[in-house]
Amino acid sequence: MRDGISRDSALEVLQILISTPSVNPSLAPDQGHGEAAIVARARDWLAARGLHSWLEEAAPGRPNAVAETGDGQGPTLVLCAHVDTVGTAGMTIPPFEPVVEASRVYGRGSYDMKGSAAAVMTAAAALAAEGLRGGRLLVALVADEEYASIGAQDFVRRHLADACILTEPSEGRLILGHKGFVWAEIVTIGRAAHGSRWDLGVSAIGKMGRIVAALETFDQLELRARVHPLVGPASLHCALIQGGSGLSTYSEKCSLKVERRTLPGETPNQVLQELKEVVRRAGEEAEVNSLLDRPPMTCDRDANVARCVRDAACSVTGRMPEETGVAYWMDAALFAAAGVPAVNYGPAGAGAHEAVEWVDLDSVVTCAEVLAEAARRFCRS
Repeated sequence: MRDGISRDSALEVLQILISTPSVNPSLAPDQGHGEAAIVARARDWLAARGLHSWLEEAAPGRPNAVAETGDGQGPTLVLCAHVDTVGTAGMTIPPFEPVVEASRVYGRGSYDMKGSAAAVMTAAAALAAEGLRGGRLLVALVADEEYASIGAQDFVRRHLADACILTEPSEGRLILGHKGFVWAEIVTIGRAAHGSRWDLGVSAIGKMGRIVAALETFDQLELRARVHPLVGPASLHCALIQGGSGLSTYSEKCSLKVERRTLPGETPNQVLQELKEVVRRAGEEAEVNSLLDRPPMTCDRDANVARCVRDAACSVTGRMPEETGVAYWMDAALFAAAGVPAVNYGPAGAGAHEAVEWVDLDSVVTCAEVLAEAARRFCRS
């Protein structure tokens, strides 16, 4: 045990979280338990350990659990994890019956990211027990990260903070940046006609085929040449396509949905303009619209929160953490966009969204120790 954090305490809360289904209802409506039950259990667990804890409804039936501790005499630090998961279809292990084998704990969400939530809760309980001085710690256990991040968006609208440590699994690396994304739809219009009437029919699918080819070329030759030192190259892929009404009919309409992964500094408007230019180069006309966008994120490695996590990790593990970026998106960007410097530090494991998912319990304990020490350092700064 170190600073009130033990393997048994981390495992206890991790088992509670895994055994409470929290499948995101927007992703799997037939399995969509939502977050209400899990955040209520988290609230109660934190309250029983001396934190002021409550629920905030981000949307009807979609609450966040929020808790606080500390004397409030200095800066405010947020520890954040999401509690929703993807669905369980295709899983080859019991999704909601945590199984422990050596240091591995199996179950849906164990890695993405209930192990992280367990580390946050365990660290917060230890800080409450010792009486955190010099500042304020906020715990944010948020809904809906796996779909539209309504939980994190609601939290940053309600709460002011000086920094955030997000805890997506990172294998003990200090994450200083990640990509954003834009989801867009491209629509081509043809002319419906009987399949025999080549003189009348115009295939919207044929038009889209030329656009798809142009998008593939744009991705390989232009986007991959744009490389950010932390997060790597920009990219685009054609994700979903729909069109046509029958084999003997020229398709009147075709819709293509694309995902564009963006680098720090790129904007949604820039992405849409580039997509329109690709359509033009293909010699076609099409409607291009944005469906959803999320910003990329970077944090200066000399920011106070980055220094505190770096020094805490070194103190706990005996070595400096690797500093890097990741290609995927996370809620850290919403904190950064709200003016709250954010980094990510989390545990190890494997199987996010896969048939077999597990988190390394020892890394959860280490993560909790690092989070607690980083909070002490930040609140004293």
